[in-house]
Amino acid sequence: MKSITQDRYGTAAVLQSRDIDMPVIGEDEVLLRVHAAGVNPADWAVMSGLPYIARPVYGLRRPKAGTRGTDVSGTVEAVGSLVTRFKPGDEVFGSANGSYADFAAAAEDQLAPKPANLTFEQAAAVPMAGLVALQALRGVGAGQKVLINGASGGIGTFAVQIAKSLGADVTAVASTRNLDMLRSIGADHVIDYTREDFTQGETQYDLILDNVSTRSLSDLRRALTPTGILVPNGGRFDNRWFAGGGRLAGGTVAFLFASQTLRTFITSTTAEDLVELKELLEAGKVTPVIDRTYPLSETALAIGHVGEGHAQGKTVISV
Repeated sequence: MKSITQDRYGTAAVLQSRDIDMPVIGEDEVLLRVHAAGVNPADWAVMSGLPYIARPVYGLRRPKAGTRGTDVSGTVEAVGSLVTRFKPGDEVFGSANGSYADFAAAAEDQLAPKPANLTFEQAAAVPMAGLVALQALRGVGAGQKVLINGASGGIGTFAVQIAKSLGADVTAVASTRNLDMLRSIGADHVIDYTREDFTQGETQYDLILDNVSTRSLSDLRRALTPTGILVPNGGRFDNRWFAGGGRLAGGTVAFLFASQTLRTFITSTTAEDLVELKELLEAGKVTPVIDRTYPLSETALAIGHVGEGHAQGKTVISV
């Protein structure tokens, strides 16, 4: 089968299209015929081996997993002996091992039925970005003021829509070219960061989801209500050793002496959360925003595009 693999860290040039053996599934796994795969900044990070502190997880000298890709949508080809939720022929989406390939193996509990109203490409755009947005916004209530900094990317576009579905008053921060798109997906207010600094305004927010780390933590605190919540999710790699880890460590100490809350989390893929996203998607409350779609043979271009940090919504690979 065709797959996109790498045997060393580096730029998108390290990715190679190769013929490899079909995955062998375990008793609690599903073999998928991949139809589409989503591209995330995390895929770029693993390809690059950044930040260095994560190398024990990725692989010290080279990637432990040779085939890239996690977000997936496809058709069940075969199931392990302990799998009860799926059967061959089912259309599913979720997380898989090495989804930039013709076939991929996935744990049963990291998949859900594909939303009936989505194409495979749309469904593949959902898992990681949708789960981050869903889990970051847990606890948001009707009438609360929520600001999404970096609202035009994959996570941001899902966060705007999920916050609206929860009844929040949503402010989206992005560049000029993205403002109309953000209004179209439900943002109540938009701020053009090239013209206005939201941390210097009079409005304060109950929750800020910061996807880009373009403002200091002290500035972000100023834009919060006295009991507001900051959810930092910036994936910048200016610091190649720790990425945003050092910033968060200092921020955690500062928030210890404040009535405001710094809420960090590690995204997890669960069938329950995927089903919750599926219900939002089928109800029309959330729609994936897709920037570009590439064929499998152009995966290097797709990851390079996402790595530049200017994609509007999600980038998807069609297999």
